[in-house]
Amino acid sequence: MILLTEECNGHSHNNSIEDGGTQLPGHTETDRLQQNKDTVFFRDGVRRIDFILSYLDDKDGEKKQERRREFEANLKKAGLELETEDKSDSDDLKTYFLKIHAPWEVLATYADVLKIKVPFKESDIPHGQDVPLEWLSRPFRLPEKVMRPQPDYFTSPFDKDKIDFFLIKNQDTFFPPSTRNRIVYYILSRCPYHKEDRKETDKKGIKRLLNNGTYTSAFPLHDCRYWERNTNEQCESERYHLYKNWARFLCFYKEQPLNLIRKYYGEKIGIYFAWLGFYTEMLFFAAVMGVICFTYGVLSYDDNLTSKEICDPSIGGRTVMCPLCDKKCSYWKLNSTCLSSWQSHLFDNEGTVFFAMFMGIWVTLFLEFWKRRQAQLEYEWDLVDFEEEQQQLQIRPEFETKCTDQRLNRITQEMEPYLPLPKKCGRFCLSGVTVLFWMLLIVACITGVIVYRLAVYAAFASIMKDSPTKKIHLVGSLITPQLATSVTASFINFVIIMILNFFYERVAIWITDMEIPKTHLEYENKLTMKMFLFQFVNYYSSCFYVAFFKGKFVGYPGNYTYMFGKYSRLRNEECDPGGCLIELTTQLVIVMTGKQVCGNIQEALLPNWWCSRKARKDQYSRWEQDHDLQNFSQLGLFYEYLEMVIQFGFITLFVASFPLAPLLALCNNILEVRVDAWKFTTQFRRPVAAKAHNIGAWQEILNVVAILSVVTNAFIMAFTSDMIPRLVYLYAYHPGSEATMSGYINNSLSVYDISQIPLLSTPICCLRYRDYRYPPGHQRQYSHTMQFWHILAAKLAFIIIMEHVVFVVKFFVAWLIPDVPSEVKARIKRERYLIQEYLHNYEVEKLKIQLSQSFIIEPKPEVYIPWLLSAAI
Repeated sequence: MILLTEECNGHSHNNSIEDGGTQLPGHTETDRLQQNKDTVFFRDGVRRIDFILSYLDDKDGEKKQERRREFEANLKKAGLELETEDKSDSDDLKTYFLKIHAPWEVLATYADVLKIKVPFKESDIPHGQDVPLEWLSRPFRLPEKVMRPQPDYFTSPFDKDKIDFFLIKNQDTFFPPSTRNRIVYYILSRCPYHKEDRKETDKKGIKRLLNNGTYTSAFPLHDCRYWERNTNEQCESERYHLYKNWARFLCFYKEQPLNLIRKYYGEKIGIYFAWLGFYTEMLFFAAVMGVICFTYGVLSYDDNLTSKEICDPSIGGRTVMCPLCDKKCSYWKLNSTCLSSWQSHLFDNEGTVFFAMFMGIWVTLFLEFWKRRQAQLEYEWDLVDFEEEQQQLQIRPEFETKCTDQRLNRITQEMEPYLPLPKKCGRFCLSGVTVLFWMLLIVACITGVIVYRLAVYAAFASIMKDSPTKKIHLVGSLITPQLATSVTASFINFVIIMILNFFYERVAIWITDMEIPKTHLEYENKLTMKMFLFQFVNYYSSCFYVAFFKGKFVGYPGNYTYMFGKYSRLRNEECDPGGCLIELTTQLVIVMTGKQVCGNIQEALLPNWWCSRKARKDQYSRWEQDHDLQNFSQLGLFYEYLEMVIQFGFITLFVASFPLAPLLALCNNILEVRVDAWKFTTQFRRPVAAKAHNIGAWQEILNVVAILSVVTNAFIMAFTSDMIPRLVYLYAYHPGSEATMSGYINNSLSVYDISQIPLLSTPICCLRYRDYRYPPGHQRQYSHTMQFWHILAAKLAFIIIMEHVVFVVKFFVAWLIPDVPSEVKARIKRERYLIQEYLHNYEVEKLKIQLSQSFIIEPKPEVYIPWLLSAAI
């Protein structure tokens, strides 16, 4: 095995173990310079490089040199083996590289400590039965060796005292590179860099050394260049296989090699791509239904009597509406909104109600089927008992360093650091106040955007100064004041969103660090909740305003409602006669599409793109190639999840206003999967492998968004859409015997006597406005009619019925679909049974061997004592 490793890496071997080691006879300096540095092994060609540390030799860096000496000395005491590459051998002639190797004893010890599961028997359970019409899926499949890079095994937590119980064919390859770098990083993150005679508990861990500049980087190595495999096929080329079969965009229709992703990057990154792929697959069904709903709106275009009445010169052309603002605005004709009414019908039709209910059920199916898929991955990736085993092993080094108080752990009966309750409460309060301040800042910004909408709305509307008897001028050729205001305000709101995001990300990380979470899981969950709460308000507040507040508190002519009181002259916005739904659609499209486009541009245009191709021309070392790549931070996946969950909110919370939102999300995610894969394989250093058995706090966030989406879509259909008023008119208030929408526009507009406005002379006797109020001269003039209350009752009834129907179906589906498939339950039980059986047989055999050995050695005095006694007699 050693000879094979040496051949495939093409080393000119020398026997140098540490810097300055002696060369083997017959090996010249020229041979050393000509050796291939594109390798993942030490100079001896035998020991694998598990981790790389880099640093610069500063002129005034005596303290840093002292820290490095102590740190490296402690690493050697921990059993790690080190080898340094001098700066003269580096490409920039400035950087030193420290190569770290973990020998078998260190790996075995910490595998026992970390309870890493390893194979003890090859699995005898078949992968699955043949599926009918399996040939249909062949174009989407990858080769079997890529999908299953290693056989299935039954596994058990590693025990150093029972090494012969496990399937150890070769100690050098028993632990895969992802497990090796995880173990080494565990040691690095806890290794002190102070002298033994000093008790400086805060001087510990590679993170602090990176922060204070002692080391410039720390990372495990990729196994090869991504565009070419190793010269020998028996060497690892997993990065190449990932790029070839996964990261290229031409593979967008192929399945993802999840097992190979997990093997190379670890379970945490594997779970993310499994979730992203499953989410994208489920989006296909939502996108199809959205397209069907939109197609229905297009096909029923000519049957839209409401829009025809608005556009009809004899109806909409003769209907003069009240001014859109005070003083500067003139009257305007209803047919000026002809185009927006047609546009609104594409999304505000009978099919939208069905689609809104379908999405409420779709989101439940998505979450329930994901739980099943997640349970299957937990079993296949040996993560079933992960949380219980790892809870105490994930304590953050920062917690151990900053928490000087100690108390007795009732379970382990050992002293452990903890944060006293008064300190914890103080930090929590400061954190809460900070989050509240930023949320109020968002509300203030949204208020500013609303003020902009009111002011610009009046400015656009004031352009319409022609006499009501002439054609009304529009803003541009086809744009109404409402649409112009909505589009410009949406763009401004999007810019504000991106600016606030930029600053709040840093604030959220700072306050989370200040809280000193105990475990990595707790840290991620706290940061997740802070960031999502902020992003929720930041991204969705403008949509909530348009959907649920705009046009709802307008008043009526002579008694309008003003935003900051009557003296502010900022009259609350009115909805278009066709409803506010088209404005909500505009807001949703701009914010959602803008976020996705900006995100993909940022990801695709990474600054180090050229570095990954530099190795084509410059044959420099494997560690230098990886050093020039982007660092994958601990929060790298956090931002990927956040981006997708915000998108999930857009396609569920407001999907009733834009049925094509799932289609946009589907197209984006097809690109997102390959862009993320491309980044991981070509632009990022290899991340330290980390375990995770689920998507963490994001699961609960998705559940909350799913429930909230049913409520928001019900309210959108009831209060933002014009669907309920049309249905009430159709079945209750149509004057003829045949139920049609003829006359609906006239019925939905109230009358105002312009003569009641003093000091105003005009030939027009009355104006129209959108509301259900009694006409002038009625004993209850300008108060709401009975039709208004009927419509309100119908809206509330619709909300209650829709919510109950969807929730009943949701909970029934959740009850009907078990979280863990029965096949997975059976496999888990069988594996646990086999572990107990094999351990029992192992202990019995071991006991037999011990007894047989004691029988051979110990009975000898008993055999010879009678003989000695008889001889003495």
